[in-house]
This record gives sequence, C-alpha cells and structure tokens, in this order.
Amino acid sequence: MTRRIRLAALVASALAAPAALAALAGCAASNGATADANHLSIVGFSVLKTANEPVISAFRKTPAGKGVEFTTSYGASGDQSRAVAGGLHADEVHLSLTPDVQSLVDAGLVGKNWDQNATHGILTDSVVVFLVRKGNPLGITSWDDLVKPGVKVITPSPASSGSAKWNILAAWAHAADAPGGSAGKAKDFVTKLLHNTVAMPGSGSDALASFLAGNGDVLLAYENDSIEARAAGDAVDYVVPRDTLLIENPAAVTTDASSKARDFLDFQLSPAGQALYAKAGFRPVISGVRTKVPGTNDPSNPFPKVPHLYTIDRDFVGWDKANSEFFDDKTGVITKILSGLNIGS
Repeated sequence: MTRRIRLAALVASALAAPAALAALAGCAASNGATADANHLSIVGFSVLKTANEPVISAFRKTPAGKGVEFTTSYGASGDQSRAVAGGLHADEVHLSLTPDVQSLVDAGLVGKNWDQNATHGILTDSVVVFLVRKGNPLGITSWDDLVKPGVKVITPSPASSGSAKWNILAAWAHAADAPGGSAGKAKDFVTKLLHNTVAMPGSGSDALASFLAGNGDVLLAYENDSIEARAAGDAVDYVVPRDTLLIENPAAVTTDASSKARDFLDFQLSPAGQALYAKAGFRPVISGVRTKVPGTNDPSNPFPKVPHLYTIDRDFVGWDKANSEFFDDKTGVITKILSGLNIGS
C-alpha cells in the first residue's frame, strides 16, 4: 500500500469513526442480545484495524470459524469503551487499557472473571517507541532527546486515547528511575516533554496520520504501529529506547456473547493467532511464537529485549492507582499539566 493511499485511508477512518459509532450504537439491540450467533461484533482500539484483518480471515478458515461473519468498529480506546457502555453492541472488546475493560465489568457487560486465564486477560503486547523521519535526521535515541529545545513531539490525547497514557507514563518512568530521579523530577521532565508537544490527536491512528502528513519530528507510538508504517513503505524509522514501558492490551468477551466469541478469542491467543499479530508488529503474549516481521529493524529478531522494561503493575502499582494519580479529570497530575498548555489536535 502506498503512503498516499494508506494516509487517505487513515484520515477517512478517523473522520468516519464518530458517525460509524453512532450508527452502530443506534442499531444495537435494546437487550444487548446477538441476533445471529454466527455474526460477531468486534470493538477494538484504533491501531488494531489492519492487524485484525488476517486474524479474522484465518479464523474463518478453521472449523470453529466456518460461516462466521464479522462486524468491526475501531477508535480511541476510551471512546470505544464508553460507546459499548452506551449501547454499541460488542461480542468481544479488544482495548488499549485494562481500565477500559474494567469499566465494562462495572457496567455488567463483561464478566468479573474476564482476566482469569493464562495471560491475565492480555491479548497483545507492545512497547512505547519513537517514530522518526527516515534516517533519523535529529539523531533521536533516548527520552532525554525529546525534551531538547526545538524538538517537535506528537502524541495522542490522554482524554480519549489509551496509547497516550502509555506514552506519558513511559516518559514518567524514565525520569523517575534515572539516577537521582524522583516524582518531582519526573513531573518536571514530563512537563518539558508536553511543552515540546505540538499536537495531541484523538487516537493513536489519528496521531500516526498527522505524523505521516509531515507534522512533528517524532511520534510517541506503539512499536507495532511503527513497524506497520515501515512495512507500508512510509519514509520513517523507529527507535526502541533502552528504557520504555510494556504495553499490555486486554481483550474480553461480553456477557451475552455466543460461544463463537469465545472460540475467536481462543484462536487469537493460540500460536497461529499470535503469529499473525506478530507479523503486524505486536509482541506475542505466549511463548514459542517465531516469525519474521517485515518492517522491523531486524526481521530475524523483530522484538529486541529492552534492557529496562517498566510495567504498570510493578512501577505504577496498577492501573487503578495510575489512572487516579495521573489522569483523574480534576486532580490528575497530567491533567493539571495539560490544563496549562495549549496543544492542538
């Protein structure tokens, strides 16, 4: 796919998303029931669109997937979660953040034991990376490079996008964990980073579209999105910093979903399903998956080990605390920093 066609598709998808959500929500059955057990509705965060297509195709070739039809909806993770809570029908939700699934548990739309499996409810992994222009003309290699004067950063908005929260917390962890680091120094570092931020689009895909259109010097992004951009032939490179945050994307079937939804989730978590997600740039959540990944820095070793890999559970005491401390609408540390800035979308 050429850059022009791919960019047009991304922009069209971003513009169509609100209307699509409204239409789908309007068509949702009032009791949430699925009219056809062989028709599955998948609601996912924005960067999944390309990755899910071969997974769905492969599942339909299996005995369990024979004759199954799919409806899909993709958008910013927080928006997608709220849409499902508001009536958008879903048999499976595959979102950026665990809290976006937990809110559906609280609403009675996903079972309380949704994460009681071998991967603790996680379907895809990635890490926060730096997407840069081809050849990395500014020599971006570390988080500290992003706060240098004149460096123009793009990252999605944490008000709607799960990827934005991963990005910002990765930067916070870097500064807090540095020699002599502290919460105060981490706040100062993230404030400098956000001062260098020139745009905060609504979703990861919108942020990628903005960057590919020529805006900014570096995009904070999922590794998988960066790999996909390279594989599509866009004039970009990406940098996996020596310290970054593990991104863990959860998935769950809804309480009224048919057994076919569980079959599909089982396939997604199988070696065959995980190999397909790996080809799209996601790090497998199970062991033993080996595949070459086009667009990576090293197709034979597509997912290099990160020397210092932070996690939400270990370094932020879980999402409940992280969301409250950093992203609460009124008291969140990041919310307060952003309220003093004027960053466009």
